[in-house]
Amino acid sequence: MVASQAVKRKKPWTKDRVIQFVCTIGIYLFITAVSLTCVLPFIHVLSKSVSTESYVIANKVFLLPKGFTLDAYRKIFADSSILRSMYVSVVVTVLFTILGMVITICAAYPLSRKHLRGRTFFSFLFMFTMYFSGGIIPEYLLMNELNLLDTWAVMIMPLAFSAYNLLIMKTSFEHSISDSLIESAVIDGASQFRILRSIVIPLSKPIIATIALFFAVGRWNAYQDALFYIKKNTDLRPLQLKLYYLVVAASESFQLENVSVTMTNPEVLKASCVMFATLPIICIYPFIQKYFVQGTMIGAVKE
Repeated sequence: MVASQAVKRKKPWTKDRVIQFVCTIGIYLFITAVSLTCVLPFIHVLSKSVSTESYVIANKVFLLPKGFTLDAYRKIFADSSILRSMYVSVVVTVLFTILGMVITICAAYPLSRKHLRGRTFFSFLFMFTMYFSGGIIPEYLLMNELNLLDTWAVMIMPLAFSAYNLLIMKTSFEHSISDSLIESAVIDGASQFRILRSIVIPLSKPIIATIALFFAVGRWNAYQDALFYIKKNTDLRPLQLKLYYLVVAASESFQLENVSVTMTNPEVLKASCVMFATLPIICIYPFIQKYFVQGTMIGAVKE
């Protein structure tokens, strides 16, 4: 009897239900295809980095490694210049993220308060820089005039402010921090710095984690500014710039600064360097993923 009732409760396959089912399947297939376009190249590079050179040269490595070996990674760790570049990238990324977050928070909070005079004008000025800039040559001349070439500061200070990140954080502050909460704190005698430290920042952890991830990933993957500004002092080359020189070096003999490596094809070493540069961000991202999703939605949606 129970079974017969369950059969009777099943919804009939109407035309609308069939269309809905087909659309759902299509959405899942589309998402799966998009996901595979992101995952498969990464798996392919990973397989090449741990495969024997002969299989890579013969183009026999696709998604599974063949002739498993870690020789390429041993060569990376044997070269002190690559390890030095790794150290430079870590230090620059950490300092850059901290400076960028301090500047962005200090600019976004006052612009999010409605009683600030001229906030629309200042917001427009920041947004204007997203569409118009001086270009590479004026920026290089400016760095040269400020004597920042071949210094740590040239990779930290110029890009530490992002108008895009500012607008996201400003929107988040406007909709996640109640005006009545700020007014109550002012009535109790709290200064604006106290309000920012004790109320705004603790209530804005999702968006702060999201913007910090934007800053960290953007700085970690950037190499163009180092390519232009770091010329004489090779010890300041970040890992991505080192990887850039590796990729463009299409010679059959690849020379590391401290270890001479003769390879018929440097593809294995290139793949291992790509993995070596990507893994730190991959290891950090899962810990802030929940903040990333929540912070993006808060900062991007206007009620």
